[in-house]
Amino acid sequence: MPSMPTLHRAALIFLLLSSFAAPAGFAKLTLPPETPAVLDKIYSFDITEAVEAAKRMEQEHPDHPLGYLLEAEALWWRIWCASAEFKYGMTDARRRAKYGADQHYFESAAKASSLAEAQNKQHETAGMQFYAGMADAAAARLYALRGENRNAARAGVRAREHFLRAKTLDVSLADADMGLGLYNYYVDTLSAMARVLRFFMGIPGGSKQEGVRLLEHAIAEGVLTPNLARFYLALNLHRYDLQYEKALRVISPLAEKYPANPLFQLARGDLYAKLGRKELALACYRAAGALAVPDAECQVRVRELVRLSIEALSATKGR
Repeated sequence: MPSMPTLHRAALIFLLLSSFAAPAGFAKLTLPPETPAVLDKIYSFDITEAVEAAKRMEQEHPDHPLGYLLEAEALWWRIWCASAEFKYGMTDARRRAKYGADQHYFESAAKASSLAEAQNKQHETAGMQFYAGMADAAAARLYALRGENRNAARAGVRAREHFLRAKTLDVSLADADMGLGLYNYYVDTLSAMARVLRFFMGIPGGSKQEGVRLLEHAIAEGVLTPNLARFYLALNLHRYDLQYEKALRVISPLAEKYPANPLFQLARGDLYAKLGRKELALACYRAAGALAVPDAECQVRVRELVRLSIEALSATKGR
């Protein structure tokens, strides 16, 4: 298993939390009717169009946090793609420098947080607590990627508190289990030294087994978060637990439903490679490389990731 900086895993508690699966009649959240179309653009990796659609939602529903969360979500996938590297036999986003352009992402998350908190002050609901948690989690994941571990940890703990409050108000809110599941999983993977630092920073503990259970529940019963729960459960099973077959079963529905998303294709290809199914891995890598990714920077990065993935696969021939 690849080693990571001591606090980096702690900071990853809420990395990439705010992706959503298309809603299907979740009455407990008031969702603008255009939400499914925005989500489809995000998951199909049409990032520019997704951002524009999210901005239109913000204009049409200025008091609702979801538009700002979706804009941050679209921006996040662009950030993740630009930051991704092929290492340890898998594509993953591990580190990012601080860029001025990141400020708009933080502003979108902050706006979503302020709107959700304002509505909770007027009339607290599980839905608005959930949105507030997603906003803090959105900030936490970029802080984590930039190595701002204390900021990430603080935002992550705040997000956890919102998710727990949402579950107190509505125990059936399975989407909150995605955030709680990732928290439990990542905290339980910390090194001994990081556990000591976690204690002094006041970061609550967690259980990997409980984290997996919560993520699986979000996949099965969630409305807004199953796709993200799938993506990160698959990455974690690959990265930390080396459960390649299970991870493949988890990620495959995403690669099949959203064939235009190169990151899903790369993740699936990496698992096929680890399992020794080289032709299937090569097919996934080539599929990712053949995609016309609308974002130019991400297109260049994807092609580099594909090149490195295929080179690594070729180096294993005959083993």
